[in-house]
Amino acid sequence: MGEAIRRSKKRCQDAEITVRSAKRASRLPATPKLCLCLLSLSLGIVAQAPVVEKIDPPSWWTGSTIDPVRVLIRGKNLSGAKIESATPGITASNFETSANGHYLFADIKIAETVRVGKYDLKILTSAGTSNFPFEIFAPQPRLGNYNGFRPDDVIYFVFTDRFADGDASNNDPPKSKGLYDRKKGRHYHGGDLQGIIDKLPYIKSLGATAIWTTPVYDNVDVPDTKETYPPEMPTTTGFHGYGAVDFYAVDEHLGSMAKLKEFVQKAHMSGFVVLQDQVVNHTGPYHVWAEDPPTPNWFNGTVKDHVSNNWQKWTTMNPRATYQTQRRNIDGWFIDILPDLNQNNPEVEKYLIQNSLWWMAQVGFDAIRMDTLPHVPRTYWSKWGAAVHREFPKVNILGELFDGDPALLSYFQKGRRGHDGIDPEIDTLYDFTLFYALRNAFAKGQSIRQVSQVFAKDWLYPKPNVLVSFLGVHDMERFMNEQGATIDGLKLAQTMIMTSRGTPLLYYGDEIAMPGGPDPDNRRDFPGGFPGDAKNAFSQNGRTAQENEVFDHLAKLGDIRKQLEPLRRGRSLDLVDEEQQFAFARLTDKEAVIVIFNNDTKPGEINFDISFISKQIGVNATLKDSLGKLPDIRVNDGKVKTTISARSAGIYIVK
Repeated sequence: MGEAIRRSKKRCQDAEITVRSAKRASRLPATPKLCLCLLSLSLGIVAQAPVVEKIDPPSWWTGSTIDPVRVLIRGKNLSGAKIESATPGITASNFETSANGHYLFADIKIAETVRVGKYDLKILTSAGTSNFPFEIFAPQPRLGNYNGFRPDDVIYFVFTDRFADGDASNNDPPKSKGLYDRKKGRHYHGGDLQGIIDKLPYIKSLGATAIWTTPVYDNVDVPDTKETYPPEMPTTTGFHGYGAVDFYAVDEHLGSMAKLKEFVQKAHMSGFVVLQDQVVNHTGPYHVWAEDPPTPNWFNGTVKDHVSNNWQKWTTMNPRATYQTQRRNIDGWFIDILPDLNQNNPEVEKYLIQNSLWWMAQVGFDAIRMDTLPHVPRTYWSKWGAAVHREFPKVNILGELFDGDPALLSYFQKGRRGHDGIDPEIDTLYDFTLFYALRNAFAKGQSIRQVSQVFAKDWLYPKPNVLVSFLGVHDMERFMNEQGATIDGLKLAQTMIMTSRGTPLLYYGDEIAMPGGPDPDNRRDFPGGFPGDAKNAFSQNGRTAQENEVFDHLAKLGDIRKQLEPLRRGRSLDLVDEEQQFAFARLTDKEAVIVIFNNDTKPGEINFDISFISKQIGVNATLKDSLGKLPDIRVNDGKVKTTISARSAGIYIVK
């Protein structure tokens, strides 16, 4: 632009000389305005009308708790731009543009009287105008949506791309050709939303009542040459969904927005609640913002100048910490590649909060699974969580904090203010402390007392009974890959999470004892979910005897948990705590269930007193194992004495 103006001034100077010469030759009157006219004409040619390429969010709704909504427009020639609306009830104000003219921020206020529909808004600059559409939509109805999940539920985690291919037409879409290859572990394999819809009856047969899927955000459309694992994987893809390049679009490999809504609606009709996996810590490395951020501090650092994450999560709760000891954990870029969003920037904060609410309103999700809690400022979580709860009071938030320290996990649960005075508004977390103990006891054969020691620290949490217990997810090797893991150990671990406090979570494939090493091997295709599969583990006939043994055990646990209220809502009391034996009671005011474990490789004798819960279990009652594997137990004057076979468990109720 500067060079163009310089050339325009030069042409004006030349024109003025020509005019003066003509005046002397013909004695014409002076024309001093000619230079200004030529300059204005030249500038008019150089300056261009505004161009709109994208608007986030593309739509909003009346009656939202966010009013006005802050929009971010990306395009060209937006310097000094303003927005006008010809629609009564829609007004724009508070304009801010980026120095390069590529971004425009604006507040859009929407009156309650504005009807659902698409409306044209006009961007004006000194060089011209441009129209862009903005939609007012009707959010999903409150009835039947936004219901949250509870300890009554069992969550089934689907890694969408690896579960089931229900629509082969989106395997290699025109928008992103060449990213589909089932022979490559970090390429797309074809799993999609239609595949989950098709398998809802299968998921339900396990006793699951909630579904969590990997993120649906649009990921990069070309081979990823930034995150590579040579020589085996010189390129990768965004098959996992965690590298968003568009926070307001569904990735074409998974389906469409219409298909996403269909999935959630059909899941609701089948009795499920649905959790959306959201990410606010980072974008994908190919997001347009990476090289052209809306503001200079949109990210913590730049592509060329940033710190890498050091994973020192404990620094977030350290009362001695200063910013310099916390910086890499909060501001650092994951694997030195993923651009780390700066939630301390008010514009970033608003953008991310609105994005979370938009997805909920558009689709009707019931809960949010939030990624990477300890790598985002706690001040942000407090504002974000409050905004979610204000708009959708029943929606709850499941936070991921990959750490086994219960002091750190509890520091992030809603209902507790840390030494920083902040309540992070995160309803519940994955119980990673229990995860490690379960792996140690039941896969590696270590002492089961480790499990009891985890429960002994429940007092740290505001609400330990809503923690989410699990044996594994997509970020670690599968249970069956642990050294020493057996089918018996897996079944014991499954029994523990389905009978102890909290909401159990099942990772797809664990119901058939699927093995899997480090990423991406822990994200194998579910057998039978894809064209050409040699076996179909979705059906009983397609599973091996061992796979059916595990599947049937887990399905029975799901049924027992559904039938016995104490397993879902009861308080917990420990009865036996030995090196390899553990027994506890789950009881409500009316009922009690006794759960007994023997993790030893030989039979174990177990003795305990339950006379203090005689209201629920008579002092001379007979107890039967709901799993149907162990013999009845006779209570004698409130005392129990029995022998439990090696590596087994029983779920006892009054006969």
